[in-house]
This record gives sequence, C-alpha cells and structure tokens, in this order.
Amino acid sequence: MPQFQTWEEFSRAAEKLYLADPMKVRVVLKYRHVDGNLCIKVTDDLVCLVYRTDQAQDVKKIEKFHSQLMRLMVAKESRAVPMETE
Repeated sequence: MPQFQTWEEFSRAAEKLYLADPMKVRVVLKYRHVDGNLCIKVTDDLVCLVYRTDQAQDVKKIEKFHSQLMRLMVAKESRAVPMETE
C-alpha cells in the first residue's frame, strides 16, 4: 500500500486509478481527532493509495479533490473528462 508524501503525486495517481475503472474505485476519508490527522484512501481492491496529513492547507486540497471526484461519479460523461487538480 503506497503512502504518498506529496499531494500532487497522490492526486495524479488517484485520478488515474479512478479513470481506469470508475465502477470499482472507493474513497475513504478518516479523521483522527487525537492525532489531528486526516487520511484519504483510494482503492479498487487491487491498488490502495493513501495520503495522510495534519496540515490545514492539505485539508482544503483534499476537500476540493473529494468534491471533484464526487462530481465525476455522478456525471454521465465522467469517463471522457479528466479532473482538474493543482
């Protein structure tokens, strides 16, 4: 299970994983108040991508990425349009 150190690497890998097979991909967000850590995990049961952070600026990036991913999941033409990530 690769754990990414930079947000850019994680978001590119997660987007690629989602676009490969949108019907199998799951996204899990987990926040631990004790540690102050937010963890986002994207998996298709074969590949599992993990990114952990305790920085407020990364939390905003995760929130934006998650909302873009949710929009792609409900869009009819989601397979043709790549996500815009920073």
